[in-house]
Amino acid sequence: MKYLIYLFSVLLCLTIPLIGFAQTELTDSLTAVLENPSLGEKEKPALLNQLAEIYRTDKNYALAERKAGESARIALRKKDYIDAVKAYTLLVNIRTSARQLSSAKRTSDSTLTFAKKANDPVAMAYAYYAQVLVYKILDDAQNVVKFCGLALKQLEKKSDPYIASKIYYRLYAVYSGWNNEAKANLYASKATENVLLTTDYNHLSNCYTALSVAHEYNYNASKNKTELDSVLFYLKKSEMLYHQYPGHVANHTYAIACVDIASFYLRYFSPTDLQAKDQAMHYANTAISVLKGMDNSQEILASGLGILSEYAKRAADYGQQEAYLLQAYEVIKTGKPIYYYTMLNVVQALADFYEKKGDLKKAIDFQKEITTYTLKSFNEKQALNAQKLEIQYETEKKNNEMNLLKERELSHKRQNYLYGCVAVISFFGLLFMFRSYHFKLRYSLQLEKQLDLEKEDSALKVKLEQEEQARLKVEQQLLEAQQLQLKKEAMANVLQLEHKNQMLLQIKERLNDGDPVNMQKLWKEEMVLDSDFEDAKMQIQKVHPDFFSLINHKAGKKLSALDLKLCAYIYLKMDTRQIAQMMHIEAKSVRMSKYRIKQKLGLDKEEDLNVYLQEIGTV
Repeated sequence: MKYLIYLFSVLLCLTIPLIGFAQTELTDSLTAVLENPSLGEKEKPALLNQLAEIYRTDKNYALAERKAGESARIALRKKDYIDAVKAYTLLVNIRTSARQLSSAKRTSDSTLTFAKKANDPVAMAYAYYAQVLVYKILDDAQNVVKFCGLALKQLEKKSDPYIASKIYYRLYAVYSGWNNEAKANLYASKATENVLLTTDYNHLSNCYTALSVAHEYNYNASKNKTELDSVLFYLKKSEMLYHQYPGHVANHTYAIACVDIASFYLRYFSPTDLQAKDQAMHYANTAISVLKGMDNSQEILASGLGILSEYAKRAADYGQQEAYLLQAYEVIKTGKPIYYYTMLNVVQALADFYEKKGDLKKAIDFQKEITTYTLKSFNEKQALNAQKLEIQYETEKKNNEMNLLKERELSHKRQNYLYGCVAVISFFGLLFMFRSYHFKLRYSLQLEKQLDLEKEDSALKVKLEQEEQARLKVEQQLLEAQQLQLKKEAMANVLQLEHKNQMLLQIKERLNDGDPVNMQKLWKEEMVLDSDFEDAKMQIQKVHPDFFSLINHKAGKKLSALDLKLCAYIYLKMDTRQIAQMMHIEAKSVRMSKYRIKQKLGLDKEEDLNVYLQEIGTV
């Protein structure tokens, strides 16, 4: 349960919107200003963008897209390409939030086109940030970092702290996911420094939360107690902004800050510290009350209820613990859409609760729900991955076509130039022929040159055909890469489904034998490496037969079975959170295991284990 609460707080910190205000007050005031007949069109795009962003943070994507689209149309009508780029960047943000991936990619390309027309560094920074949003939803962290770097280079020419803060915040999120404490701290600080130059207090609240997460990473690495003081300091600063600037910090942002504070007291203070308990319950209840009746707040509400259930458990008030967990279950179940990852955590907590209580029927019922929601989550991920692969393929295809078109255009220009030269030379040759017999020899030479040019033209055509064949070869390689990715996903599915099926078989066998089912014992037994991994190992070896032998050879045969299993998950491109969930251990344990594997493989501290294993897998 503690791990569940901590994971909720970190994920929410990384995924909250960057801009937002108290919806009722600001929406009404902005609408009134926009409806004022005396308002000129020049001022409308910025106000419409602000209103659209409020709707986006409230997850009213249809209305948000309508307002941002209106802003873009006004800006384009005025040929104000800078405002148009800002509106299009917001449209990309809206469509990525709504998981409209294909539409978001097309819009991001249009944003880059308008930014080039604007010929302004800030407009280019916005356009590159639109690309960042697309690659973020595609889980392509490398391209996120690349386009963030391009945007920051543009801002060196002309500063804009507002967009700079967003870019640094996105870099913080990437390096935080990569467990790079130094750069996570650096970019969280830079994001905060820039947002302090603006009046965006909602984003400032998010940046303070980012700093608290960065200091928590520092504490996990150094165990220095002063880092925990910094964590609480920045969480309190994030929470206080809601009261210091009424109407400028969104209720969702404030509720997340309260949940983070409550989670901090739960995780780092002694269970006997009654004052810490009172503070934690106060902030958890505050988060629940401030979001009461609001849509799209199920994850935050479930986090607050999870904290309250943990304190009820500590007080041995199991009836209240059950009530909180069931309330969280109903909150997530009635949400639209259902957040399957959060639901899986809540259902798992209920299954564990009823197993300890001795109510095996309910425990098994909730265990069945875990299987159901796992399958739904898997199907949802598969559908999203299909969209991602399609966009990646179309992007590569478009890039190759653009390169080919540029080469063809250059060839056509050369060809036209050569034809022009031939025409001019022929004209002067004829002129000289009619003027004097002595120019006949020169005319003959010009004809020879013309033949040479025609030969060169033929050579160019042959080159173009070769380039066309090269393009087809690249497309074939892209298809092969797509098939390889699908194979990796299939391997991941095998590991996950095999794990679930084995566990269900163990439960069934125990029930058939008439023995009482000890769910906690099954949980511990599941953590022990047994022959099941050999089956999953064989599935991987069918695709990459030398994978395990290569890494074991590199490590001098020091890798244990658990190490090999972890390497397999890393090679399948699972992140730390997914691996922890699959192996039922904490993310901290996954990171420590990665560190030990790097030592066994003889890697330097700066070398990336993920990249190393991917390179081995492609040998």
